[in-house]
Amino acid sequence: MLKQISLSGFAQAVVRWQETHGRNSLPWQNTRDPYRVWLSEIMLQQTQVTTVLEYYARFLQRFPTVSDLAAAGQDDVLGLWSGLGYYSRARNLHRCAQDVMALHAGQFPRTAEQLQTLPGIGRSTAAAIASFCFGERVAILDGNVKRVLTRVLGFSDDLAKSANERALWERATDLLPQHDLPAAMPRYTQGLMDLGATICTGRQPQCLLCPVQALCSAFAAGEPEKYPVKTRKLKRSAQALSLLWAQRPDGSVWLEKRPASGIWGGLYCLPVFESDAALKALLPPGLHDHLEPLPHFVHVLTHKDLHLAPWVADFRAGQAMPASIVSEDCAGAWFGPDVWPGLGLPSPIRKLLVQDVPA
Repeated sequence: MLKQISLSGFAQAVVRWQETHGRNSLPWQNTRDPYRVWLSEIMLQQTQVTTVLEYYARFLQRFPTVSDLAAAGQDDVLGLWSGLGYYSRARNLHRCAQDVMALHAGQFPRTAEQLQTLPGIGRSTAAAIASFCFGERVAILDGNVKRVLTRVLGFSDDLAKSANERALWERATDLLPQHDLPAAMPRYTQGLMDLGATICTGRQPQCLLCPVQALCSAFAAGEPEKYPVKTRKLKRSAQALSLLWAQRPDGSVWLEKRPASGIWGGLYCLPVFESDAALKALLPPGLHDHLEPLPHFVHVLTHKDLHLAPWVADFRAGQAMPASIVSEDCAGAWFGPDVWPGLGLPSPIRKLLVQDVPA
C-alpha cells in the first residue's frame, strides 16, 4: 500500500502533469458553468469522448441553458440523444433539468451531497461537478479513476464487494489535494480522468510516461494489468425480437412510442414482437401476402445481444393500422421520412429505416 508520507506528493504530481500534458482543449473544459459540466459528465458515462463531442455541441445549440432543457418536450430531448445509447440517461437528464428549475430556482446545488439528490447524478458524477465548478474537496471514482488508484495503491481487494469499494472511496479522499489548495481541485480531478483515459489504460498502460510511476505499487511489482480486481461479471444474454415495418406508398412508416421502462424506453420504434409467429398471428390475413422478410441482424448492447428480424408490410394509401397491432401501452402514428431525423429512435431502427426497401 502507498505510504502516508507520499499522499501530498501524489496530488501535486497529478496537478503538474495535467497542466502540461493532460487534456485541456475539450469543449466542456475551462468552464465552471455547472450546466455544461453536468451535461458533459452525463454524456461521457459509458461513452467515448469522440462520440460525445458532436452530441454535446448539438445539445448546447438547441438547449443553451438548463431552463431551455427543462422547458423542452421529452421527445425533443430523446430525438437529440438518439444514437448515443443508454437512454435512461436522457430521461434523467430532462428530469434533472426540471428539478433544478423547480426545486433550486434554476441554480445547480454547490455541493456533491446536494447534487446527488438530483435524478441521474450519482456519487462520482456529483463529485466531478462539485470539484470542477465549485472547487469542493471531494473524490471522484469513475472507471478510469478506479484503475489509476488501485494500481498506485496496490489495492487488490475485490471491488465487486461494496465494503471494498467504500474502502477505496476513503483512500481516494486521503489522496486529495490539501485543504489549503482548493484551487487545485479542478485540475487534480481532471488529471485523474486524463491519466486513466490516456496513460493508465486497461491494456498496455504507458507506465514510462506516467507522472506517478515512482509512487505506483503495481508498477513496482511489474503487474499493473492485475488491477483493479473485480470478480463479479454480468453474464451476457441474447434476445430475439421481430419488427413490423409497416409502410404506406408515400414512404410513411408506423412508429409507436415504447413504454418508459424496458428496452428503448420512451423512444419511437417499429412495433416489436417476441417472435415471427407472434407478429403474423396479430396481422390480418389480408396483409400476409404483402409481408416480406428482411435479413436478420444483431444489435449489441452492453450485456445483451438483440437478434432482430424485420418484416416489411405494404399498406395502401390511407390504410389504418389494424387494431390487433396497436398497443394500448404504446401510442403510435404514421411518420414520413422527413420527420424521422427529429424523432428519438433506437440506433438499429434508425439505421434500418434509411436502407432501401426491397421492391
